[in-house]
Amino acid sequence: MKHHFGRSRHPASRGTSASMRVAVMGMIAAALSLPAVAQGSMIGSSANAFNPAISLILSGTYTHLSQDPAAYSLSGFALGDAASPGQRGFGISPSELHLSSNIDPDLYAAMALIINPDNTVSLEEAYFQTTGLGNGFTLKGGRFFSGIGMINQKHPHAWDFIDEPLAYRTFLNFQYGDEGLQVRWVAPTETFIELGGEALRGSGFVAGGNEKNGIGAHSLFAHIGGDAGVSQSWRVGGALLNAAPRGRESGAIGAGLPDTFSGDSRLWTADFIWKWAPNGNPGIKNAVIQGEYFWREDDGLMSGAVSGITGDYHARQSGGYLQGVYQFMPRWRAGLRYDVLATHELNDASGALADPNYKPSRVGVILEFAKSQFSRFRLQYNADQSQPGGVDHQVYAQYQLSLGAHGGHQF
Repeated sequence: MKHHFGRSRHPASRGTSASMRVAVMGMIAAALSLPAVAQGSMIGSSANAFNPAISLILSGTYTHLSQDPAAYSLSGFALGDAASPGQRGFGISPSELHLSSNIDPDLYAAMALIINPDNTVSLEEAYFQTTGLGNGFTLKGGRFFSGIGMINQKHPHAWDFIDEPLAYRTFLNFQYGDEGLQVRWVAPTETFIELGGEALRGSGFVAGGNEKNGIGAHSLFAHIGGDAGVSQSWRVGGALLNAAPRGRESGAIGAGLPDTFSGDSRLWTADFIWKWAPNGNPGIKNAVIQGEYFWREDDGLMSGAVSGITGDYHARQSGGYLQGVYQFMPRWRAGLRYDVLATHELNDASGALADPNYKPSRVGVILEFAKSQFSRFRLQYNADQSQPGGVDHQVYAQYQLSLGAHGGHQF
């Protein structure tokens, strides 16, 4: 199942702008017949217009794929159960119901429920976060997105493209979230410097199972960034996610049966982002260039579902993407993205994986029209060569609607 976690760097920054909050409050107050003075007092008393703030993200997609998604695999790569280009035809994407609130002057909490197209409901996040530790420290606990990577910490509806980069699909099974504790520290310097670490249960795909009592994975991450004049800003970062999988399933391999891996898994990531807006005002024109690089090392035992053989498994694999998005006029944006994966070393004595010499790649373009801050419509095309045997021509059309006050996301 695909995970949809999310957070903003500073809890106090969650919520929309004052004008947006007034508009939303006005509509709901009218429906509830609340007096105007109550609206003003509520807005002035908290960064959230409600206690708790409630939002709902609705999304629908039409998908055209020239190759059968049911047979999707990446030669030489062990994939999770959510690694897929999607289903053909019309469909409803998982809807996100988000609740958040300041608990007291020192604590903030949030929860996200996902309503899936198959009429099931899943808990995607439930965490608390401190707001008053001081000295630049923040503590977070519960279920949340890991701080590794760049877009991993954002809700998918905040991504610039409809689908995930190939590196996320391959190494994180769409996106990595887990239960545990996270500590962040922001240095008291003019240049933005952030250090962080996590102790995690190890229930996400990259860990994929935890027979230990306690910690099955842990991570370290760091970011540095700043402004270049009044029109540009930047940030670079790196992370390490170390896990000890016990029976990690690769559900997309071998006749629908899961292969399993047990051993040690280490994932290194590096990322950068550069933003430009004339005089710091992105309303008319702006541009964003970003990229991420992943390197994963697996050492242990692989049990092949088809071969029935358990043998040594050692893999050194990498992947990444580079993308640029340009808002060329108000409400309109266009973007270009390139993805690539590579296998540098693969010793699979179980025989579960095949053709490790193939290098999957993909090129995608997107056009977006944002009617307002609460709605946008997107059209995306991918020339996907992630599988041998030709190009998968993929076309996605999507709408996204935001109901209520939804907070901002990371830089």
